[in-house]
Amino acid sequence: MAPDSDPRLPAFGIGEPVRRTEDPKLLRGQGRYTDDVNLEGQAYAVMVRSPHAHGILKGIDAAEALAMPGVLAVYTGADLADYGGIKCPVSLPDRHGKPMLAPRRPALPTDRIRFAGEAVAYVVAETALQARDAAELVLLDIEPLPAVTEARAALMPGAPQLHADVPGNLALDFHFGDADAVAAAFAAAAHVTRLEIVNNRIIVNAMEPRAAVGQFREGRWVLHVGCQGVFGLRNALAADVLNVEPGRLQVLTAQVGGSFGMKAGVYPEYVCLLHAARALDRPVKWTDARSESFLSDNHGRGHEMTAELALDADGRFLAVRLDGTGNTGAYPGLPMPITMNAVKNVLGVYRTPLVEVSTKMVYTNTSVVGPYRGAGRPEGNYYMERLIDTAAAEIGVDRVELRRRNHIAPDAMPYQAPSGMAYDSGEFGALMDQALSLADWDGYDARKAASAARGKLRGRGIGSYLEVNAPPSKEMGGLRFEEDGTVTMVTGTLDYGQGHAATFAQIVVGHLGLPFEAIRLLQGDSDQLIAGGGTGGSRSTIASGTALVEAAELVIEKGREAAAVVLEAATVDIEFVDGQFGIVGTDRRIGVIELARQVRTLTAAGTAPSDLPDTLDVSHISNNPPSAFPNGCHIAEVEIDPETGVVEVAAYAMVNDFGTVINPLLVEGQLHGGVLQGIGQALLEHTVYDEQGQLLTGSYMDYAMPRAIHAPPFRFASHPVPATTNPLGVKGCGEAGCAGALPAVMNALVDALSPYGIKHFDMPATPEKVWQAIHAS
Repeated sequence: MAPDSDPRLPAFGIGEPVRRTEDPKLLRGQGRYTDDVNLEGQAYAVMVRSPHAHGILKGIDAAEALAMPGVLAVYTGADLADYGGIKCPVSLPDRHGKPMLAPRRPALPTDRIRFAGEAVAYVVAETALQARDAAELVLLDIEPLPAVTEARAALMPGAPQLHADVPGNLALDFHFGDADAVAAAFAAAAHVTRLEIVNNRIIVNAMEPRAAVGQFREGRWVLHVGCQGVFGLRNALAADVLNVEPGRLQVLTAQVGGSFGMKAGVYPEYVCLLHAARALDRPVKWTDARSESFLSDNHGRGHEMTAELALDADGRFLAVRLDGTGNTGAYPGLPMPITMNAVKNVLGVYRTPLVEVSTKMVYTNTSVVGPYRGAGRPEGNYYMERLIDTAAAEIGVDRVELRRRNHIAPDAMPYQAPSGMAYDSGEFGALMDQALSLADWDGYDARKAASAARGKLRGRGIGSYLEVNAPPSKEMGGLRFEEDGTVTMVTGTLDYGQGHAATFAQIVVGHLGLPFEAIRLLQGDSDQLIAGGGTGGSRSTIASGTALVEAAELVIEKGREAAAVVLEAATVDIEFVDGQFGIVGTDRRIGVIELARQVRTLTAAGTAPSDLPDTLDVSHISNNPPSAFPNGCHIAEVEIDPETGVVEVAAYAMVNDFGTVINPLLVEGQLHGGVLQGIGQALLEHTVYDEQGQLLTGSYMDYAMPRAIHAPPFRFASHPVPATTNPLGVKGCGEAGCAGALPAVMNALVDALSPYGIKHFDMPATPEKVWQAIHAS
């Protein structure tokens, strides 16, 4: 149902706070996640993982494992040698125009181990317990080598080398910007602020660990797996790894228990399952244990950056410069977070004439680092917002005034940023003012005094942000009229918690007037798709929404032709109003679903006139619009207990511009989740390896995750300025919570600690670190 409906809006249409349609099923335990998939005759796989972070693989002895009851096979890298390696999804040129050094990742290594937890072999047995018992008996002969886990250490002379064809472990030496012009701006600046900033590495910890079931039937593979887009995953697996035509593989995804970027790409386990399914002629299932997920899932973040901001005598920004490293782990992850996404997002909402980014992507003996909610967007905004607060303190200018002085004005739109992005819309100053009012900025002194009376330190921080959504790509928009009277939307994004079914249905309701309850969503079957960019980069409503709007227009076009035949009128006399086709000036009408039924009936009977379309179904590929620019201002207040170092986010206000808001209820929910993830990174989460490459934070005993008690009281408001670059005017909201939370919380923390002379603090601000900083001061 649609709670708190606005009577001025059509029921279940665009702008209505409609609840997620999948929730009743999920709350009853009727969801179908990957581990719920059980196929007749399936066997079970368990991975054998390396205990060493680096070493020469000299041999594998599987004799004892093969003799165990129920064991069907033990496979090693030699058995998978005919498959192609896993390819880096994006390749960028270095500062000299040469391609990045991105060795393909083997499904299983045959010569060298590169991180602790890397799959080296796998056992397939009749039961999962039999497979696990046997896996413990597989003997690995590994000659240990020295390991390196930090990016800057991996670049040092004499550091252990991970790949023979990657000298110095340097995957990519990236540069963007006019170095001479930026250097001149800094030389002429009245003031320069410089910070060394660590963006701590995150273990993703999705609610549902990775799992998959592989089949081989009738000459083709089927992979059941939780992912972020079945079309792209199928293509990458088929073309790059299996070396077959895409039609030889079907990828199926039902419910997904979280991903945040981590489940987007190809993993070695998928190749292993598909190989075993064909070799054994039976389905093979694998479900990761949480302890293995810590070791083998792609991690997020993991950057060290020197950030600099140049200002003139009036406090206006002249240039921003980033120089740093990103830890990509043992194999190439996504290069975007420390390269082009840093370029596009560090400028935020501020008029800054020049930007330069010089970053190095470095291999280390750790798990691969890939995309994590925002993939460079929150990081870029975090660097700029920390610089601004620090600069304001250094030059004695109010931090609100310094931001306001440098905002891009609405009359500057469209604004051509030095990043190459063209901002189409935004009211950054007015939005910040709304956030200050929502946060009761002027009443802060009383709250600070109340905290002090309880022996607590209080601080407040601003986190303004502007994100650049994922670049455009082709997306499917399909509408299929079913025999039972329902309508199926088909599109290539994929819902793994976002609430696509309700949101996309609202778009279709708004454009075709169909009953909301009759609309279904199909996304998770690659055989049903003709295009699909998956869900990531806050692109889904822009991409699928645009594709569905265009598909609806095609339905109306075909419907006019069909209605003209059914209603016995000329096509030019047919109008479409409120979900019905009718003859202009008459009361003769027919609804879309009924018209589709009549067309289907006439076509099936072979009695359709020659000028009647054979169906109202549409299968459309959209060339999606350019990136949009969601933005906002988040304001956090924290309380710190100086006796224990415990930090609490005491209040949180946020105002966001997501353009046209399709479903305000789901947008607010997305922001709550994103903010809490940002709080987790800011205050709790930290991935730690020792010098031998062993993961020290390999369980929830050692890795702190945010819980419900860490969620602050939220104040939420929207300041929508519709995008001009897509038909819905939407901007995307999925990653904005992290983008606003990181700077807002950390700026508030530094503000609270400023009486101790503390000017910067790196995430995570754990109680131990905060207590030590207070006492060291």
